[in-house]
Formats: sequence, C-alpha cells, structure tokens
Amino acid sequence: MNKEQFRQTTIRGLWQQNPGIVQLLGLCPLLAVTTTLENGFILGVASLVTVTISCLLVSLLRGYISMPLRLPICIVIIAMIVGHIDLWMAALLYEQHQVLGLFVPLIISNCAILARAEAFALHHPPLYATIDGLATGLGFTAVLSIIGAFREILAYGSLGTLPETPIFLVATTPAGAFFSLAILIALGKLLRSDHPFTEKTTLATK
Repeated sequence: MNKEQFRQTTIRGLWQQNPGIVQLLGLCPLLAVTTTLENGFILGVASLVTVTISCLLVSLLRGYISMPLRLPICIVIIAMIVGHIDLWMAALLYEQHQVLGLFVPLIISNCAILARAEAFALHHPPLYATIDGLATGLGFTAVLSIIGAFREILAYGSLGTLPETPIFLVATTPAGAFFSLAILIALGKLLRSDHPFTEKTTLATK
C-alpha cells in the first residue's frame, strides 16, 4: 500500500463513507446508546476493535473462504470477537457493561461491520483491510461520541456530572437521538459538498 492508497482508505472510512452519517448503518446502537458521551465512546471503541480485527482475520482467511458461505463465516468471525469483548467488558467495566446491556452482543448484527468484512476485507490484502476497518471504526466511534456528547450537554447542561433530573428531557428520549443524528447528517452533507477530498466511491472496491 502506497501513501495515496493509505490516504484514500483513511478518508473514506472516516468521512466519505462514514457508517453513521453517510451509509446510515448501525443506527440501532447509535440511537439507543448515545445518551451520554461515555456510553457512546465505550460502545464505539468496542465496535472499532471488532471491525478492525474482523477485517484483518477475514482478509487473512480470504483464500480459504468459500464464496457461497462467506456471509455466515464472516458472522461467525465477528461473533467470536464480540464474545471476547463482551467478557472483557463484564470483567473490567462492569458498571458500563450493565448500562450498555444487550447492545454489546448486538455488535454482531451491526451492518457496517459485516459490510466491511464481506464487501472489502474479503477482496483485499491484510494491511489494506486492517486500515480500512480501523478508519471505519474510528469514523463510527466519532459519530457515537459526538451524538452522545451533544445529547448529554443538551439534557444535563454539562459533561460527566449528571443530575438526577434532566434539564431538557427530550434529549434523553429516542426523539432526541433522531434529532441529534439529523443535525449531524445535515452538517456532514454541508461540509462534504465543498470538501476537497469529496469524491464518489463504492462500498466494495475503492
């Protein structure tokens, strides 16, 4: 991989094909968990680790994966990684793990992670696939963190210190999640319209 390929892969995962605000994948955890910055960031990091390692493993095994069975094999690989992450979180971050609950195992069904493994990592060398997974994971983590921070500030007036009663209750509800995501999508489209790195790319090949 040369510098130009590295640059394009990184920009695509972080910005041009960001799973949260461009592809609109993985919206279930994005909307449900991002009540605070901490929750969004922790789930984002878990997703980042999952997509990076899964892309690496799928790429390493791509010569042994039968095309008709590629989807179930990718899901099994992702499930194995998420299972380990879930156990580590339960052991090291018990309180946060209790708050996130079912959404950690549900990383397995995140379409953004499966898409990168099946559509990209399965057709590219390990280094290329790993960087793509890392960039995609960082982009998704950034969206989760930004929405979580925005909703937390809107609801409680600050970050980190949460009073018992929200100042703006709507920000803690699903309506607040959709409202926050809509603002971020609109800002992203506005910035991408004049961005020097904006270019049309496909999910699978570029």
